[in-house]
Amino acid sequence: MPHILIVEDEAAIADTLVFALQGEGFTTTWLNLAEAALEFQQRTPADLLILDVGLPDISGFEACKRLRRFSEVPVIFLTARDAEIDRVVGLEIGADDYVVKPFSPREVAARVKAILKRMAPRASEPAVADGGLFRVDAERVQIHYREQLLVLTRHEFRLLQALLAQPERVFAREQLLDALGVPADAGYERNIDSHIKSLRAKLRQVAPDAEPIQTHRGLGYSYSPRSA
Repeated sequence: MPHILIVEDEAAIADTLVFALQGEGFTTTWLNLAEAALEFQQRTPADLLILDVGLPDISGFEACKRLRRFSEVPVIFLTARDAEIDRVVGLEIGADDYVVKPFSPREVAARVKAILKRMAPRASEPAVADGGLFRVDAERVQIHYREQLLVLTRHEFRLLQALLAQPERVFAREQLLDALGVPADAGYERNIDSHIKSLRAKLRQVAPDAEPIQTHRGLGYSYSPRSA
């Protein structure tokens, strides 16, 4: 069963999460410091982290930044702060979801299940899909473009994977948020533009004159094989 690493300095909160997650069949480890969690994840990687923002040693935001240097493991932030800017920052540095205290442990367990389901390759999808000049390896979370491996963040991978799966389809920002697994109410819509800009820059490093990602003003974005 998937292993969930809980990083939370309040024992009462951690206990409720352990109880809820184990009730859903997950195995769990609880740590109360970010540094210990980073070391743990390097030694024995968990399948998902539940990470408190306000930890005693370093903040959850800083821990996530450091985590992303060596791992793309899914992360759910726990925080007492409900400001939109905090949610956006958390998602921008690589989190998959953001839960505000107080919360329902059963809801957190449901979110864990949903994220892990999204991360798993679909049974109907080949592990490696050939999309013309692009080759998508879902199991390794890799995309090759013109036989060159693209160095992508997890959000960039998911965006490009969604676009490649349906050539010429125009995706609205809200639909691309869904591809990222980000709630539409997270205030993250405009950050899709930043991810698209970064993706285009990486594609141009391989093929400067190509423009596989098309902008449809007022509508969204699409992948055009003819422009790849």
